[in-house]
Amino acid sequence: MKRIASRDNPLFKSLRKLTQASQARREAGLSVLEGVHLCQAYLQWRGLPRHAVFDARRLEGERASAEVMALRDEIPADRQVWLDGNLIDDLEHVQAGQGVVFVVETPAPPLPERVRDNCVLLDRVQDPGNVGSILRTCAAAGVRHVFLSDETAFAWSPKVLRSGQGAHFSLTIHERVDLQALLARLDVPLVATTLEDAVGLYQAALPRHCAWVFGNEGQGVRAGLQAAAALRVRIPQEPAAESLNVGAAVAVCLFEHRRRFAPD
Repeated sequence: MKRIASRDNPLFKSLRKLTQASQARREAGLSVLEGVHLCQAYLQWRGLPRHAVFDARRLEGERASAEVMALRDEIPADRQVWLDGNLIDDLEHVQAGQGVVFVVETPAPPLPERVRDNCVLLDRVQDPGNVGSILRTCAAAGVRHVFLSDETAFAWSPKVLRSGQGAHFSLTIHERVDLQALLARLDVPLVATTLEDAVGLYQAALPRHCAWVFGNEGQGVRAGLQAAAALRVRIPQEPAAESLNVGAAVAVCLFEHRRRFAPD
């Protein structure tokens, strides 16, 4: 176990850089997880972090936290970093942090040669909260593979991770994907969500296995992907209402698909 009491410590400086600079995280191939829930989910689905950073005050004395101590007990001592004083405040992005930060390797799975299962393609979905919510919905709906275009928000950013609430770790997430080129790898039909020339979702003959594509918050799915779709669907709603937020649209579509085909 390493114990740090000064901001001049080289390891602390490197940890602070990782938490504060997205470019540093990308260059190092590392991501930062904050809070008990995300760290527990990582241990459950992926294993040990590179560094488990703890606020020493949450492990000792009156401020000791049973949840944080339970996490500590699952981590080998050589991967633990304890921070004295208020040093943890430099690493946490949220107010009232829980005193635990994991540094983990960012998954970068290779593209599959063929795509045969249900999956989701995100085309230029730029809001981190939307991306995190969508990943959480995918995990809940049983969709395990997600492909993100280059213009989509980075899945492993702190905001997306917080919004995803641990869903990342049960998914295979492919980033910076040329979605148009990916179509050649699909062995399942493409289903696009659009408002034009589309069948109502609840009347559509949805295939049991498919690739859903959802588009940019303002512009929707790009024309080339819409043209390649075997099926175009729209979600019926009140005419006077604005179109649904993309995160809500994903939830409606995936759970309608699950309602029809899931074994339960």
